[in-house]
Amino acid sequence: MSDNDRNSIHFWLNDERVSVTQPEPTETLLQFVRNKQRLMGTKEGCAEGDCGACTVIVGDLVGSELTMKSLNACIQFLPALDGKVIYTVEYLKQPDNSLHPVQQAMVDHHGSQCGFCTPGFVMSLWGVYVQRQGKETPPPSRDKLAYALSGNLCRCTGYKPILDAGQAMFELPKVPFDHANAVQQLQQVKSPDSLRTAGFYSPHTLAELVSLKAEHPQALILAGGTDVGLWVTKQMQTLDTIIYLGNVAELQRLTETDDWLEIGAAVTLTEAYARLEAWYPVAELAERFASVPIRNAGTFVGNVANGSPIGDTPPWLMAVGSEVVLTSVNGERIIALDTLYTGYRQQSRRENEIISAVRVPRPQADQVFRTWKVSKRYDSDISAVCGAFQLTLDGNRITAARVAYGGMAATVHLAEHCEKALVGQPWNETTVQAAMKALSQDYQPLSDMRATASYRQLVAANLLYRFFLETAQPSGETLTQVRTGVLIGGGA
Repeated sequence: MSDNDRNSIHFWLNDERVSVTQPEPTETLLQFVRNKQRLMGTKEGCAEGDCGACTVIVGDLVGSELTMKSLNACIQFLPALDGKVIYTVEYLKQPDNSLHPVQQAMVDHHGSQCGFCTPGFVMSLWGVYVQRQGKETPPPSRDKLAYALSGNLCRCTGYKPILDAGQAMFELPKVPFDHANAVQQLQQVKSPDSLRTAGFYSPHTLAELVSLKAEHPQALILAGGTDVGLWVTKQMQTLDTIIYLGNVAELQRLTETDDWLEIGAAVTLTEAYARLEAWYPVAELAERFASVPIRNAGTFVGNVANGSPIGDTPPWLMAVGSEVVLTSVNGERIIALDTLYTGYRQQSRRENEIISAVRVPRPQADQVFRTWKVSKRYDSDISAVCGAFQLTLDGNRITAARVAYGGMAATVHLAEHCEKALVGQPWNETTVQAAMKALSQDYQPLSDMRATASYRQLVAANLLYRFFLETAQPSGETLTQVRTGVLIGGGA
């Protein structure tokens, strides 16, 4: 190790300072708090970030501002929590052994039955409670509370009494949270030195990151861990060398120019979509991307780098003409996103390169864009089909077209035959029908647990038709009826 490296992590857990020397690279926060700290309120339900029984609140500093986020402890590797403050349900215990207002409201409104999921719900609600502290605003609406609880599952209550409790907790005597103390704790455990332990590296600069990647070309680049965590907890993989990019300052930036929004590789899905919703109509897609804790941990660029054919971000990024920034010790190169994926889990980036950022182009006045996700559930579900569409129009004539789908092939890719059927044509019923027919040449989908191949093909065509219905100028043509059975599951 160099003089500016260290091999110990430091964080605060329920107002207790914790230091761990040579932490296990893939030990999860859940394993640590239960097995090492004997804090049994945090439960393991699914070990994959779906059920929320392990929900904790993690605090960090953005500049001098304290941020508090709900996270799934079951898929967060402990070394990635270096320099943070962490709160489990035990933190809510009051000095006189009384219940916190969040807990008391759950009791009063019968929000717990078997009780297994209750600590996770309590922590998600406490996160809402803390965020509202000191704000002269009305209590969150029922819809806002449901949004905050999208990552918590309960098999007993039907959620109504839990939402009742979420509204009632603000009516009880307040228990303030000491923001200043949390900031002071964070300042004490933040270190300017990079972390280098056996099998886990956490650099603080981009130069150090790409140097480590060159030194360890087979190393896993870790961002939010929302997919990688499952490789360990569900697939029982052994990860030899991990390079964590979450502390690289250059990768935490959102940079806006006249032409682009450049999103660094450490920017979370929550942060990125909050900015992008002002540019593109992606609010519903963002809300349906997994759950709040997953969006708080997972990174926007990580969803692109993952290369999953069912990822929800690549289709629409491809449709608007986004680019990826590839960085290595040899410098930087920029490629179109639609040239990144070369096969299932295969990419055109070189062995020593990382995706350091994604550039999303600013929308133009002559462009129309839409994206939709179709799945069996509205919340926290994987797409059967995700479609994205952008046209550039000169009056009512299409001068450029970009159409991309996820869930239809081994990779997300553009629908070239469909696009050719659109370009140069008027945006009318005849054109869209021809494009829907051409679409069948672009994909040969598979049947699986989420949908049959024929269903996917039908949905893909009908999403294109929905795009036409929402964006075409009214004309004298009679529009054919949308085919039966497509607009389901919140995707419509």
